Amino acid sequence: MSRKLTLLSTTMLMSILAFAQKDSLNHKELDPVIVTANKTEQKQSSTGKIITLITKEEIEKSGGKDLAQLLNEQPGISINGANSNAGLNKSLFLLGASGNYTLILLDGIPVKDPSGLGGAYDLRLIPMSLIDHIEILKGSQSTLYGSNAIAGVINIITRKGADGHTEANALLSYGTYNSFKGVADINRKGKILEYDVNYQYQSTNGIAEAKDTTGTANFPKNGCIQNAVQAKLGINITEHFKISPYYRYSNFNGTYSNGAFSGASNPFNSTLQNTGFTGRYTYAKGSINANYGYDFTNSIYSFAVYKGAFNHTELWINHTFTPILHLVGGINFQSYKITNSDTVTSILSPYATLLYSTGKFHIELGGRFNHTNRFGNNFTYSINPSYLIASQLKLFANLSSGFRAPALTELLASPPYTNGNANLTPEKAVNIDAGFQTWLLQKKLSITGTYFNRTITNAIVYITDPVSYVGQYVNRDKQHDQGASIEFAYKATEKLSLKASYSYIYGQVTQKLSNSDYTFYNLIRRPKNTINLFAGYQLTNQLFVSTSLQSFGQRTDNSYDPVTYAPVTVTLKAYALWNAYAEYSILHKGLVIFADAKNLTNNRNYYEAYGYSVQGFNINGGIRIQL
Repeated sequence: MSRKLTLLSTTMLMSILAFAQKDSLNHKELDPVIVTANKTEQKQSSTGKIITLITKEEIEKSGGKDLAQLLNEQPGISINGANSNAGLNKSLFLLGASGNYTLILLDGIPVKDPSGLGGAYDLRLIPMSLIDHIEILKGSQSTLYGSNAIAGVINIITRKGADGHTEANALLSYGTYNSFKGVADINRKGKILEYDVNYQYQSTNGIAEAKDTTGTANFPKNGCIQNAVQAKLGINITEHFKISPYYRYSNFNGTYSNGAFSGASNPFNSTLQNTGFTGRYTYAKGSINANYGYDFTNSIYSFAVYKGAFNHTELWINHTFTPILHLVGGINFQSYKITNSDTVTSILSPYATLLYSTGKFHIELGGRFNHTNRFGNNFTYSINPSYLIASQLKLFANLSSGFRAPALTELLASPPYTNGNANLTPEKAVNIDAGFQTWLLQKKLSITGTYFNRTITNAIVYITDPVSYVGQYVNRDKQHDQGASIEFAYKATEKLSLKASYSYIYGQVTQKLSNSDYTFYNLIRRPKNTINLFAGYQLTNQLFVSTSLQSFGQRTDNSYDPVTYAPVTVTLKAYALWNAYAEYSILHKGLVIFADAKNLTNNRNYYEAYGYSVQGFNINGGIRIQL
């Protein structure tokens, strides 16, 4: 089936491409302005870092998706559970690394959950209705962004006011599994005041989370409900000074199973409160920037309550010395706390990056000093040269180091955390990236090829005593991951967009045992080979259609012995998913009717996680209104 779908999608892409050569409309360049690479606006061609941009237009045309499903379509990213039950935990893997090693930002400010397993952030708490666009920065970014940014950074930029007038937006959709979504948004950007107020309600009956191999167990469905609100202001105090306070609240509740192949209806409730501000003062040669973020998370399961608080404060400067020399430098303070514990982890980090650019040659040199209250000091660095040839070919390389401070859930040994180790020290990484990006056919076609090689030492792992079956976190292993990808983006005409990508990822761990070292492949639930194909076409001024195909290679997973909990390796076969989307706009695009269909072949015969069900064919349809 995978081969047939790949052939079908490829044929469709070739047919549309051949037709598109006859269309002579104007074309857009594939060299966008991005901010995440160096905390300053710059063309993608002027940095040697690897950036994937998900545009506002792409997000608007994803009305039936959640954030996990959208990210799962991007090169180098795998979200385990994206196509399983909506309420199932979503595990993020960027360039083969687990979610512990990827930093999530909202408007450039880190969001973290100290009470979460390993400190990984729960993607279910971020609703799609808040998002304007997303920038994905791959490779170690600890020099600019600190702890947890070993694999990369995902910066989610939220909606903001429209220029000069009040704009109201709404979305209503309904679909398979009795799934409903309602969104209301009002925003404005004036000379002094701008604002965006957004509310989203989403619910679904879901599917039985655990896989029923007999077909007769009658497992209960595991539904979920989400309520989320954002209030975001922008106050232009003077022409040069702006401050933007914000508040976000998200509540996600539902039920979950007892585990693999074991149906149940256990209740859970997760809440995020996220507040703070950003500030910016501009002057002739740069800007002074400040931000503060506070996250409070509260997760209630049938067996325990988890509460975490995270504070982030940062002050930095962007300064241009000369047209070819630029400085980004600042200081950052973060603190992590689980509210039913007295244990607090704090990190104070001054950092600086120099950017030298002659127009063709660019180099970024950066360093960051990290002082922690528990683990002493460490230093991270980045060296990132790139060279642009004839404005068409960019060659780049990146040598950088990274670190991850142990999560509080790995340190604590008091309920509900019983397996912690107070003697843990930070994980450290060295990352090498290299590749090219070229723009051809008057910059209608972009081709990007990349290679990465990452080594994490002092890796924190969970080990279980074979006699007592008691487990604990320890610093022990060395993790070595590497891979390559090739991406094509073709803006053939104003009406036609084509994308294709292939990613290969391989990783192995070396266990430092008492007698000898033991090395083996260990990237469970992550495919070595992934293919993404996409074609979108504006058939008329009103009608847009697109289709996509995702092919995921064979993976491995662990099945656990019910008595000893010892893992047994199982093989998960390859699978493919074919999706389609269509929208029709009327009233000068003030009203859009859309349908988003996923898994068109109703493929249910695969696992994302061993023992858990996946969604078959499902479709969501609705309307999007702009006034």
